[in-house]
Amino acid sequence: MSTVTFRTSGLIALATVSTATMASTTDAPLNYFLHSYGPAAKPTMHLGWLLAGLSVAVCLIIALLLLAAVLRKRPLADPRSIGREGEGLRWIYIGTGISTCVLFGLVIYSLMVLNEVAKPPQAPAVILTVTGYDWWWKIEYEHDDPAHRFITANELHIPVGQPVLIKLKSADVIHAFWVPTLAGKTQMIPGLTNQQWIQADVPGIYTGQCAQYCGAGHAHMGLEVIAESAQDFEKWQNAQRRTAPLTFMSNEDPGHKLFMDRCAGCHTIRGTSAAGDHAPDLTHLNSRRWLAAGLLTNTPDHLMKWVINAQRLKPGSRMPSIALSESETTELALFLSTLN
Repeated sequence: MSTVTFRTSGLIALATVSTATMASTTDAPLNYFLHSYGPAAKPTMHLGWLLAGLSVAVCLIIALLLLAAVLRKRPLADPRSIGREGEGLRWIYIGTGISTCVLFGLVIYSLMVLNEVAKPPQAPAVILTVTGYDWWWKIEYEHDDPAHRFITANELHIPVGQPVLIKLKSADVIHAFWVPTLAGKTQMIPGLTNQQWIQADVPGIYTGQCAQYCGAGHAHMGLEVIAESAQDFEKWQNAQRRTAPLTFMSNEDPGHKLFMDRCAGCHTIRGTSAAGDHAPDLTHLNSRRWLAAGLLTNTPDHLMKWVINAQRLKPGSRMPSIALSESETTELALFLSTLN
């Protein structure tokens, strides 16, 4: 592949902002038990701590009882008298009673947690719809004014300290939306719309993942939630609402013509006649940090690697591998570099 000069100023700026933002969130990407950064996740985290602690306690008690039984020396008893005195049954009754009380208490506490995280304490600041595909996420930002609605992919931006309502759908099989440090997981079932809300109280980048096995590419169905100030979020929204720049948007440009011939059937670029709805909207492709739902970082080299080798990198995905000559690769890469 020949060397191509890409328009990377937007990417460099994005990388700088992302690095600075990520520094404010130092938790492990899917650290469920140890950290919570929002009110929708904290009750679930405490429930997880309790269940983990009880599990450890039960294992220790059983181990100690087994050890005591092994070490204890008792006189030999007549086999015919075993069970007649009722001492063994008494311990069974005691153990069953304790277990029943503990389990009943856990049921009550679990229902309290479910009630606490069922809905946000105030009206959501943002409402969006997330649709799961094999294997990527379509994200639609809703608005009363249709002109202010827009679609992106695999990356959610939300304002810090404000609840966000997420409507969850599936376009094919069962998926599960899960951002552990912000909320519990919710199933995405074909033909059914579920709901979940999240809120991030600390700016940062929070990693999510499909938590329901959905096929060969399940492990590479990741997403990110980027929490930022209200001002930065509004700037990002306004930028996303804009259509693609007119630079290179002409069939006289070979890269644009190649895109329209080979890619426009599945992808959308707002402001052009490319209006496919089977794959991610690429209007602001270069504003995203990752490609292919977290499989590759969004760099010019990785982008063309994905276009040419999609089926090798993520077998069975909706994205086909596209055979391109060296000149076609250069032309398409140059065109895609303008989608900021």
